[in-house]
Amino acid sequence: MMSQKSLSTPAVSELVLAVLDDLKAQSTTRLDVRHLTSMTDEMVIASGRSDRHVRAIAQALLERCKAAGCEPIGVEGLESGEWVLVDLGDVVAHIMLPHVRDFYSLEKLWGIAPRQDDAGD
Repeated sequence: MMSQKSLSTPAVSELVLAVLDDLKAQSTTRLDVRHLTSMTDEMVIASGRSDRHVRAIAQALLERCKAAGCEPIGVEGLESGEWVLVDLGDVVAHIMLPHVRDFYSLEKLWGIAPRQDDAGD
């Protein structure tokens, strides 16, 4: 297995955002959480239109990260497709159905505003 540190945090973050954009993820938000936790530097949250779309986005993200030398630490929720978490170490991606995202409100839970360079829709 390749080291999770083979790409810098900004490079991993940009790769995640590029995959989400390529796969037409919706309402993409990047949150800097370095000042709130030592577990990760950034969280990227995005929505998919259906469970199939959420799974397709997550699969593409896994494939592109592995190809770039960034082996995921863990993946949760790929089977159901309602909320898939992809842990890439310094960047954690949450890909969710809109109603699940609304229910859990991760952006509000962390109590911080999105970064200025937020990818948007």
